[in-house]
Amino acid sequence: MTTGAVGEPAAVTTGAVEEPAGVAWGPALGGERMAAARGWAGEGLRRSRERPLPLPTPADGSEPAHFAALLARPVAPEPAGPAVRHPAASRSVAESSRAELPGTQLAAAPLAAAQLAAAQLAAAQLPVAGQLHLAGVTGLLAGFAAGAFTPTDVVDELTARIAERGARTGAVLRVLAGAADAAAESSARWRAGNARPLEGVPFGVKDVLDVAGAVVTSGSRVTGDRIAATDATAVARWRAAGAVPLAMLATSEFACGAPQNGRYGAVRNPWDQRRWTGGSSTGSGAALADRLVPLALGTDTAGSIRLPSAWCGTTGLKPTYGRVPRTGVATLSWTLDHVGPMARTAEDLALVLPLLSGPDGVDPSALTGYDQPGPLSPDLTGLRVGVPGSWFTDCVDSQVLLAFEAALTVLVDAGAQLVPVAEGDLQPVFDEAWTILYAELASGHEGGPQRAGLYDDGLLDRLSRGVVIGATDYLRALRRRASVTAELAARLFGGADVLLTPGPGARAPLLADLLLDVDGEQLPMLSVHSRNTVPFDLTGMPALMLPAGTDDHGMPMAVQVVAPHHRDELCLRVGLALQARTAHHRAVPPG
Repeated sequence: MTTGAVGEPAAVTTGAVEEPAGVAWGPALGGERMAAARGWAGEGLRRSRERPLPLPTPADGSEPAHFAALLARPVAPEPAGPAVRHPAASRSVAESSRAELPGTQLAAAPLAAAQLAAAQLAAAQLPVAGQLHLAGVTGLLAGFAAGAFTPTDVVDELTARIAERGARTGAVLRVLAGAADAAAESSARWRAGNARPLEGVPFGVKDVLDVAGAVVTSGSRVTGDRIAATDATAVARWRAAGAVPLAMLATSEFACGAPQNGRYGAVRNPWDQRRWTGGSSTGSGAALADRLVPLALGTDTAGSIRLPSAWCGTTGLKPTYGRVPRTGVATLSWTLDHVGPMARTAEDLALVLPLLSGPDGVDPSALTGYDQPGPLSPDLTGLRVGVPGSWFTDCVDSQVLLAFEAALTVLVDAGAQLVPVAEGDLQPVFDEAWTILYAELASGHEGGPQRAGLYDDGLLDRLSRGVVIGATDYLRALRRRASVTAELAARLFGGADVLLTPGPGARAPLLADLLLDVDGEQLPMLSVHSRNTVPFDLTGMPALMLPAGTDDHGMPMAVQVVAPHHRDELCLRVGLALQARTAHHRAVPPG
């Protein structure tokens, strides 16, 4: 999430001396808001200050650089199982869908034999004209390979569906120019037999990722009608693989604002339009659920891929920190920001993740060494699944807990072994993550007071929290990141291969009050919704959110699969196993 990618205002200066963020923002935020921010900070910062750190040394693991060292350690490859095959290729996904840098030419995926295409067409029960919006990535590629329909057919149908239904949720901000031409090119490539790995698959883009020539606003009035000069790396990689950027999708302001967006309005949940989608990838979650796009890009700093996936009944992956470069994406918190794919199934995510992975030569946090470990298997024989204790199951509604327990039963049926995990008290992890997020948010908007009236109230509230955080508090949080990551990894994965947790502890809140109902107790949304997601933004561990059924209000519930660093495919393997044995991911919102 490159600094300056969204054209933020210049820093406020007095003479030749730049004012600190707190000095610049204080008067613009107002006394009442600053008092509320100090009240919020009082608890979290008090707990952190009661645990002072000793003088750091290079050997004690408490310097920020130690976190990078944790991520850089080599990881043994995951054993291969039965292949999950590209619907249009004779090679496995791992062989045919290698990540490439923007601007490089991807090798064409070889077409399967006619017999394979015919078998896939029958097995996939592909939709016909008028129902192409129901197909996911895998189904679309199978249909293209079989000649059942073309990318142009799909883009035309989705564009019409957006025009007809888009206003229902507010998920789509605009259809991108050039989508029809790109679809026509993809259709020609399929006819010529030189289709690329994602040839003709339309995707939506969260309005914090740059798309060349498009208006990209970060959901804010501050940016005006900013035109992106180039694609974000993630967009460029999918485009180079043949995918078609179809639409810009809504976000909360700068990926951190309140549900009620001042520029575009709130995004409404397709399952119940009185309720929110979760954020900040609001449009991505809603557009996937409402079958406006089959694939989307999102970002996740405190749960912003996983929460909309949970509350909209879709599937989303927050990859290992640094796996997908942040270049061309508006920064919220450079320490915690992740870019990742969102779809309807783990199978689709397994197809598209390799094409996003690896360094781009620009983002300094992007990681190397992402050769794929081999085809994924939904057979979990011998896999040890960690079952957590109190932190991940406290503040969780009983219906969500029942869905979580049902998912554990499915995993056992798939061959997994359940092992208890004592995660310990994660309050320090939670506190330090929010300290980092808010401090870096405020740092990124130092020049904002000049345009304070253009920001949403929700973002101003969060900025005020960043302003009251001191330098020592921020650095203490950064220093703790490496040590708590190492400790949590040892506790979670010392005796388990993956961890399964409940998703958010309650159904999506009503937009009218933003309260979460946990067994009849109405709790503030911010105290519950990211409790089970934030720890894995601080630690950078990969985490997959996927549907686990609906509650007695007909709203989606979810479970989360977490793996050690670089084991993203292990998350997807567990997701494949769950979705091979359940139908929750096939549920469609009413209407």
